Formats: sequence, structure tokens, C-alpha cells
Amino acid sequence: MSEQRLQNQPNEFAMQPYAEDEIDLKELFSVLWAGKLKIIAVTVVAAVIAVAVALYMPNIYKSEAVLAPVSSDSGGLGGMASKLGGLASLAGVSLGGGGSVDKTSLGLEVLKSRQFFAQFNEKHHVLVDLFAAENWNRATGELIYDEDIYDVGTNQWLRSVSSPRKPEPSVQEAHEEFLKILSVSQDKESGLVTLAVEHHSPIVAQRWVELLVDELNETMRVQDVQQAERSIDYLKEQINATSLTELQAGFFEMIQSQTETIMLAKASPEYLFKTIDPAVVPELKAKPKRALIAVLGTLLGGMLGVLIVLVRHYAFASKSE
Repeated sequence: MSEQRLQNQPNEFAMQPYAEDEIDLKELFSVLWAGKLKIIAVTVVAAVIAVAVALYMPNIYKSEAVLAPVSSDSGGLGGMASKLGGLASLAGVSLGGGGSVDKTSLGLEVLKSRQFFAQFNEKHHVLVDLFAAENWNRATGELIYDEDIYDVGTNQWLRSVSSPRKPEPSVQEAHEEFLKILSVSQDKESGLVTLAVEHHSPIVAQRWVELLVDELNETMRVQDVQQAERSIDYLKEQINATSLTELQAGFFEMIQSQTETIMLAKASPEYLFKTIDPAVVPELKAKPKRALIAVLGTLLGGMLGVLIVLVRHYAFASKSE
């Protein structure tokens, strides 16, 4: 009998913690039912707040264009290095590494660079539409500006900021803000690039996409033309510095290659990217998702109401004990 009693004692002790940790579902439902009015009230308040926030948020429109990288033959310094690498090495001309430069990736990095944005803003003056626009009038097609940020009548910046920021945004601050509305993606298989801009005005979004594509092509074209012209000047110096006929013939061939590069660059409006699907003025907004905001706000309100009822009940129960 004593051995049997000892064998039963551990089982009894082992069952006690589980009994203490059990959740009484009946009690739980009764607590929720008793606090149903509080849960409903919190849910309704949260739903109203969510709907109000969703209606207050202005529409954001997204315009995008699909671009195809323009394939180019091996020109420039890279092409000279692969075509006349031995001759260039003999003459002491540095023509770059053996691998070809991915001009598409380079162009996309230029697009997102601060220097490109500074040139873009200097030419097209986008700061006001970037910072001060708060809504868009569909009837008139005009932007509505925040008067606390910018005074359209006097063309003055009025926004209140702390140091080192100034009322008129700097290039660094504007560049950070611009990257928030700019999106660029490239399909790994096809190589196609999608460039998109989000803005309060669908007209501004579409216009900025077109301007960005044009300015990027122009920037890359100017850079390649300037590089080719510098190469031609250097090669002419090498021709005058050597008396070897073979080297002079090679240098003249390089000059011809660089001249062809300049001619093709100046004759090609779509130098780096060709527009496959141009940007259009979007008819429908991209965000906010007002129905989703209202539903999520209502669900969170219901969960908060349940949590409040349970915490109040078990907190008072623990105090009474």
C-alpha cells in the first residue's frame, strides 16, 4: 500500500500545475459577453477614426513608362581596347579593362544620383511641386499648394524647419524626397526597365516621367561625346609624338572609331533607353486604399476592445484575490 501511494503521489503533483494553468473558455466568453458594449464602442470609434483618416488622405497617382536598353556595338574606349588592345598597350594608351561596361546599370545609377537631380531641378524647377503640393483639383487640373509651406503669390518659402534645414529645401533634402516618389525596376530576363513617379497630380507624374527619360538620355549622350572628344584629342597628341607608321595608322583608326561614336550619339535622340510603352496620365489613383484602411482600422479597434475588457477583468480579479 505504501509503495502504491508513493507511485500515485508524483502523478497527482504533476497534474496540479496543469489544472492551475487551464483557461476556462466558458468564463472567457462570459467576460467578453459582459463587456460587449465596451468592445462595440471601441470598435465603432476606431472605425470612425479609420474612415476619417482614409477620407482625409489625398489621392496619389502613379505614372510609369517601360524602357528598353539601346544595344550598342563595342564602341568607345572599351571597344578600342578589345579591337586594338595590343597596339594601344604598345603605345602606352590606357583603354580600360577587359570587361564591357554595363551602360544600363550605369544609367540607372545616374538617374538616382544627387548630381542628376540637381541638374534636373535646375532645368525644370520641381521643388515647389515636390514639397508644397498637397492636393489636385480634377476640375481645373491645377495643383493645390500648402500655404504654410509656400506662398504662390509672392513665390516665397514659408515652411518652419529646424536647423540646419532652411525654408527653401536644399538639393540634398529635395533629393531624398524625390527618391521616395521615384521607383525604378529592371526585369532580369528581358532587361526591360520600368520607371515610375508618384504625385498628387497625374499630369505632373506623367510629365516628370517623360522629362526624366529625356534628361537621362541627354546626360549619357553628352558624357559619351565628351569622353570621345577627349580621346580624339589625346590620340592626335600621340600621332604627333610618334614617327612610326604602324602606330600612326592605328591611332587614325582609333580616331575614326571615336568619331563614329560622336556621330551616332548626336544622331540618336533615344541614346540609352528606347521608350516601349510611354507614360500616360493615369485616370485612377494608386493610393491610398481607403477601403482597406477602413477595414483594418475596424479590425484593430475590435481587437483593442477585446484586449481592454480582458485586461480590466483579470486585473481587478487579481487585485480582489
